[in-house]
Amino acid sequence: MSEAKTYRTLFISDIHLGSRNCQADLLLDFLRCHDAETIYLVGDIFDGWRLKRSWYWPQSHNDVVQKLLRKARKGARVVYIPGNHDDFVRAYAGLLFGGVEIAEKAVHELADGRRFLVIHGDEFDLVARHARWLALLGDWAYEAALLFNAWFNRVRRLMGFDYWSFSAWAKLKIKNAVNFISAFESVLIAQAERLGVDGIVCGHIHHPRIAEVGPITYVNTGDFVESCTALVEHHDGSLEILRWQTVLAEPSGVELEPVQAAA
Repeated sequence: MSEAKTYRTLFISDIHLGSRNCQADLLLDFLRCHDAETIYLVGDIFDGWRLKRSWYWPQSHNDVVQKLLRKARKGARVVYIPGNHDDFVRAYAGLLFGGVEIAEKAVHELADGRRFLVIHGDEFDLVARHARWLALLGDWAYEAALLFNAWFNRVRRLMGFDYWSFSAWAKLKIKNAVNFISAFESVLIAQAERLGVDGIVCGHIHHPRIAEVGPITYVNTGDFVESCTALVEHHDGSLEILRWQTVLAEPSGVELEPVQAAA
């Protein structure tokens, strides 16, 4: 295997270890091929909601944890910012475990001097914060959509068609979902403006995106359930979303339009 490509910073969110929908094998491939001086784990690394209902922890999920810990031991700074699915980790904010820093949020300075707030984003999702039963219902519906995706795409592959994601299509086509994404982005951009930072990096909604909105750069890292995306900072401070897809690997995410790097 060729030497891993090294970036200044790597941001990964919404891995959902403990969920059957987690793409742990693809993430392991990604981590073998990509290193960084600093790694931010931007929430929902573990799926505590599903683990409480039914324990699911294959070897590949343990391998992901060990791989991240190994990167910390080899000198990478690893910062873990919990989300709503792994909110139990927030109780340990300020502590260090196996070389991994636990923090509720962070401010990251890019190589070009720009400052970015790094948060998961569930703090600004009113449903996630104040109507947990509705959030759980939405989570169940999302899981059902992913199960439908798996069945539907098995049929599509037999017919010679490419992968197609119903849940991603719904996010972009159903009015309420589009409105939710737009409102979520607007609230986080406003928060960045209030704090006087140049941009914001988040996860939570599984919708990878880089957007320049006035003076603020909004970045969503995406997820490693559907789109299999991660955000990288190059050594000049530019940002780029990478979509990981291995040769001969079964297609595992939505075909995304190219995401331009932000300089």
